[in-house]
Amino acid sequence: MNTEIIGIVVMFLATLLLAVPLGRYIARVYAGDAVWTDKIFGPIEKLFYKVSGINPAQEMGWKQHLAALLTINMVWFLWALFCLLNQSWLPLNPDHNPNQTPDLAWNTAISFLVNCNLQQYSGESGVSYFSQVYALMFLQFVSAGTGMAAAAVVFNALRERTSEKLGNFYNYFLKSCTRILLPLCLIIATIHVFEGTTMTWKGIDTLTTLQGDTMHVSRGPVASFVAIKHLGTNGGGFFGANSAHPIENPTYLTNMVQMIAQILIPFAMVFAFGYYTRKKKLAWVIWSVMTIGFLLLVIPAIISEVQGNPMIGKMGISAGSNLEGKEMRFGATASAFWSIATTVISTGSVNAMHDSFMPISGMNMLLGMMINSFYGGVGVGFLNFFVYLILAVFIGGLMVGRTPEFMGKKIEAREMKIAMIIALLHPFLILAGTALSSYFTAHDTNMGWWFADAAGKHNASGWLNNPSYHGFSEMLYQYTSSSANNGSGFEGLADNNPFWNITTGIVLLFSRFLPIIGPVAIAGLMAQKKFIPESSGTLKTDTGTFGLLIFAVKVIIAALAFFPALALGPIAEWLSMK
Repeated sequence: MNTEIIGIVVMFLATLLLAVPLGRYIARVYAGDAVWTDKIFGPIEKLFYKVSGINPAQEMGWKQHLAALLTINMVWFLWALFCLLNQSWLPLNPDHNPNQTPDLAWNTAISFLVNCNLQQYSGESGVSYFSQVYALMFLQFVSAGTGMAAAAVVFNALRERTSEKLGNFYNYFLKSCTRILLPLCLIIATIHVFEGTTMTWKGIDTLTTLQGDTMHVSRGPVASFVAIKHLGTNGGGFFGANSAHPIENPTYLTNMVQMIAQILIPFAMVFAFGYYTRKKKLAWVIWSVMTIGFLLLVIPAIISEVQGNPMIGKMGISAGSNLEGKEMRFGATASAFWSIATTVISTGSVNAMHDSFMPISGMNMLLGMMINSFYGGVGVGFLNFFVYLILAVFIGGLMVGRTPEFMGKKIEAREMKIAMIIALLHPFLILAGTALSSYFTAHDTNMGWWFADAAGKHNASGWLNNPSYHGFSEMLYQYTSSSANNGSGFEGLADNNPFWNITTGIVLLFSRFLPIIGPVAIAGLMAQKKFIPESSGTLKTDTGTFGLLIFAVKVIIAALAFFPALALGPIAEWLSMK
């Protein structure tokens, strides 16, 4: 137990020690300063610009940034959809996996496009190597780069000046991929190869076990996929079991590397903001608020899993830790730490089955995704926090009777309206989706193909393998994971049917692009305003007091929006075990 706790403390501290210099490096990359990667990747970037005809020096306004972002994402979506619908005849399919159905391909293409990776298929049998690499892994890179580029636009807008020009989206995007994601992925993938993760184009291998049984083992170019799935906070597994699979995550060292990788850039982006805007103290306040929220979720989860299941104790059996659905290689403590980190960060990868965790742990996973701004995904985590920051500045200004200002720019009606729409969109998508699925489940409606699954069932009752409170939690989790661009799931839910594929796909689209459009629009509008130097009457935003205000705003909004739903699911399940 003590060793396991030391392990997670080491992982957290190692991430922080790496994130501070990485944040400084990211800030220099976005500012256009000279960095050591210029000589390596500069010529490659020039080739991209020459072939595409893009001028990286051409400055864009915030509307032009968003137009470029949305247009290029549409192209990527169509490419992924083509690959998934035609993978049976495309190359690199040694296991002869079939095409995906239209509704599943719709869901998968959108899910990887929006950095969610909500996998309603099993990687071994659901996609070919061509789709894994040239569609899904490609989207894992570019979706992460998109989020980081959007954050860079906001960084630029918040500098101490007045401007309508906020850099070039394609420049920020390409540098995010070449200067940040690619070098780190090469290091992470190399570690995994040496630890036993496969990196091959060969198909299923047939092995004979020590007991003399025959075993069929799937392989593939796994190491490269694992690197970007975590570094880009994507989370999609090459295999159905994700990072609980012994090839995808073979040792405790790879478990530590994957854990550090998924937290690293969300940490670093906060510090990059501080270096880029020369507001280092504010960056530490933001990071501290995020960390307090993370610890308040992860500590109860660890305690809950280590204490075990009280229902087993009532049977007179000494169960110890709750090890159902967990890998013995990692244990209850490291699995609980991962479960909160992956939901707080919006990675969504798993090294244990979340459906088997105790109710308190499940509730804290849900809360991490519901709040969706304690670290968050690469780039977009900061954007989500920025919305709450604007709300806190406005509320703080009203409390002290001053015009709300942030970093020398007044916050007025337009900015507040956008911030409130984005803040309320997240709970609306989650609760509306859960209400709809709960209605169909309660009425067990037969709607033919809309509900049909692989087994031919046409009724909503076939969705749930668990009754009562936990079944409700499974549906709540699915929409929460979709809206938070997370991708993990309570896998007791039978979700590969047109209803879940289509509805979660719609939620994925709205929950990805509107929370990017909103913060970029707010920052762009603020950048155009006259810069006002700080004075004695300015509300200080780089203090612990203001940090507590931000935290309170987050908690109050989450409690008002989600407590009734949590009371029907994990809280009721926990009370029923007493």
